[in-house]
Amino acid sequence: MKPAKVQDTTVFGKRILLRADFDVPLNKDGKITDDTRIKNSFSTINYLLNQKAKIILIAHLGRPGGQRDESLSLRPVSERLSELLKRKILFSDEILGSKTKKLISKMDFGEIVLLENLRFDSREEENDKNFSKELSSLADLYVNEAFSVSHRKHSSIAGVLEFMPFCFGFYFQKEIKALDQILNSPKRPVLLILGGKKKSKLDQIGKLKLLVDKIAIGGELPLLGKDSFPEDQKIIVANLTQNNRDISALSIDEFKKEIAKAGTIILVGTMGAFEEEENEAGTREIIKALALSSAFTVVGGGDTQAALTKFGLTDKIDYISSGGGAMLFYLAQKTLPALEK
Repeated sequence: MKPAKVQDTTVFGKRILLRADFDVPLNKDGKITDDTRIKNSFSTINYLLNQKAKIILIAHLGRPGGQRDESLSLRPVSERLSELLKRKILFSDEILGSKTKKLISKMDFGEIVLLENLRFDSREEENDKNFSKELSSLADLYVNEAFSVSHRKHSSIAGVLEFMPFCFGFYFQKEIKALDQILNSPKRPVLLILGGKKKSKLDQIGKLKLLVDKIAIGGELPLLGKDSFPEDQKIIVANLTQNNRDISALSIDEFKKEIAKAGTIILVGTMGAFEEEENEAGTREIIKALALSSAFTVVGGGDTQAALTKFGLTDKIDYISSGGGAMLFYLAQKTLPALEK
C-alpha cells in the first residue's frame, strides 16, 4: 500500500503516538555514543510541535527480553532529547498504566512525553493484540518514524495499525523514496554486498536475486559454508582469512572488480571485525571502493554506518539507511509489516 504522509494528515491539536527509532549505541557507562537515530526523528517532532500536537513517544532500546533492565532504560534518551531540542521532555518509567495515563491527560498542547522501553514488556515482540489495543488507546493517531524495525511484526509496528489511523513521518518517507528508486529505475548492473554476522540477511536472497545482477557475500556469512548458498553465477562467496575475522585479499580484489562494473551498489554489513586494526582491511577497502565509485551507492545497518564513520567516508555515500534488515526486506518484498493494515 502507498503510505499516508504525516504532512497530508490532520494532526493539529491531536494526541500523536509517535513510534521513534531510539535504539542508540551505549558505552559501558550507559552513555549514548551516537545520537544520529534520535536526530532522525526531529523533522517529524518539530512539525508536530508546530501543529500543537501532544506527542507520546514510544521506542525500544536493546534486547531486554521482555523484562525490566535499568541499563536499557530510555531515561538517558529522554535527557539527550531534551538537550538537543532545548525543551522539557516528560518521561514515564512505565509503558502503560495509571501513571502514564495520568501524565498524558495532564499534557498541554505542544508537549512531549517519552514512555519507557517497549521491550520491557514481552507482549511488544509477541505482537499481543491486547497490548496493541492498550497502546492505541493512548492517542488519536499513530505516526511511524522507526523504519529500521518496520520489518518486525511487533505491537508498536504492526499491531497498533488494527486499532487506529496511521501515517508515516518524514524520515520514514525518505527511506522509502530512496529504496523505491532502486526498485523502479535502478542503474544497472545492480550489485548487492552482504556482510556482518546476522544469518537473517540471507532470508530474502531468493527474491533479491530477481532484483540484482550480482550478490557478493562476506563477513561471517561464508562460515555457513558454500553449500548454504544456491548454485548461481550471480552469487560470489568470499574466502576468509585464516582467523575468519576478515575476507581474504583475493576476495577483496574480486569484490572490487564487481564494484567497478556496477551502476547501483547496496552494502549491508561489514566484511570483518573492522574495529580491530588487524582485521579492518576488507571493510575499509570495500567501503573505499564504494566511495570512489560513480555508481548510486546505498549503505544500511548500524555496524556498516559505524564503519563509514571510522574511515571518514560517510559523506561519500549517496544514501545511508537506518536499517539493514528492513531495507533488505523492503527490496525483496516491496512492502513491510508496518505498511500492511
